[in-house]
Amino acid sequence: MLALLATSLAFLVVSGGKWGIGVRSQENPAPPGSRFVCTSLPLDATSAGCPLPAVPVQGGALTPEEELKATVLQLRETILQQKETIGNQRETIRELTGKLTRCESLAGGADGKSGPWRKEYSKTGTGKDTMGDLPRDPGQVIDQLSRTMQSLKDRLEALEHQLRVNVSYAILPNDFREMLQRRLGELERQLLSKVAELEDEKSLLHNETSAHRQKTETALNALLERVSELERGNSAFKSPDAFKVSLPLRTNYLYGKIKKTLPELYAFTICLWLRSSASPGIGTPFSYAVSGQANEIVLIEWGNNPIELLINDKVAQLPLFVSDGKWHHICVTWTTRDGMWEAFQDGEKLGTGENLAPWHPIKPGGVLILGQEQDTVGGRFDATQAFVGELSQFNIWDRVLKAQEIMNIANCSTNMPGNIIPWVDNNVDVFGGATKWPVETCEERLLDL
Repeated sequence: MLALLATSLAFLVVSGGKWGIGVRSQENPAPPGSRFVCTSLPLDATSAGCPLPAVPVQGGALTPEEELKATVLQLRETILQQKETIGNQRETIRELTGKLTRCESLAGGADGKSGPWRKEYSKTGTGKDTMGDLPRDPGQVIDQLSRTMQSLKDRLEALEHQLRVNVSYAILPNDFREMLQRRLGELERQLLSKVAELEDEKSLLHNETSAHRQKTETALNALLERVSELERGNSAFKSPDAFKVSLPLRTNYLYGKIKKTLPELYAFTICLWLRSSASPGIGTPFSYAVSGQANEIVLIEWGNNPIELLINDKVAQLPLFVSDGKWHHICVTWTTRDGMWEAFQDGEKLGTGENLAPWHPIKPGGVLILGQEQDTVGGRFDATQAFVGELSQFNIWDRVLKAQEIMNIANCSTNMPGNIIPWVDNNVDVFGGATKWPVETCEERLLDL
């Protein structure tokens, strides 16, 4: 009886598990007296047992995107069919389970034995699901079918999810490509703009560099010209102060001019080397005139009068005697405090006095002339007051030098240029036929002894 019922079972082929079992659905129930055959199928035969319905193609060849969409629709229909089949198979399994239970109970009640198919199962001993050998336990059969269908369902769901992901990824590239192209276009425009800016900056930098180079070259050329001029002007001089100004005639047009001017002074020391044999009087070795006062500072020997020092047109007579045609070192000092003055010749103090323009500061910004007395600032020279001879080492300090310092300068033991007006070639211009000559006053002085 049990063998007859067992042969009446039929299984439909289901893909995805290790066992393939064909089961008739409820839509086509098995006729009475039908026999069922259980057949195992290999895994690679699954696709042959469940062919996918073909999707008709309309309008000729399709684009890749349309083919992908058609494939997705086809897969979705297949998934729905598989789900429906799985539902039907579950119902069939429940029906078969009930029949197997009834058969087992009838067989056990008849002879108390397991039946031939149980004996066959016991002979195998292992219960392995080999080809043509089904598990003999109905519970295992149900579990195996349930696991197979669940595995199939999971695989179908995973496939559906993967298809959704693939479809989404297949659809995204167009939008992403357009966005990427827009972004690349923007980046390209920004890059071109930056390149243009860099080109402009490069051009501007080149222009600035060219202008700076031209300016530098102009300055260097001017400096070279100045150096050449100084070299030409000092070519006969051993040092910038080794020269003399020669004023050979008593005229009103031969003179020298100091380029620098004086600041406001409250004391000074003026020293110079001079040589003259003019008579009567050596004339005016130097004069300093300012606006409103032509005789701000003047050293003069006019006619048969002694040498005089004028400060703000105030006069002090100096006991100096230099008209012997020899080099002499002359220094005069003055301070606004009580108008005190001193006179030195060849390092020796020969005279002193006070009340020479006391408390009067020397005004700044005037004109300093060598060899002429000024009746106006820088002009109106009088030939009778012109210096005739040679001048050198004209220096001015803004303080009263000590007697020892003046002695050291006079005996050539020290070289001490003035801190206000130093004797240098490029600070002295000559006019009207006056000339500059190289000289070593100390050496020539030794020759005069």
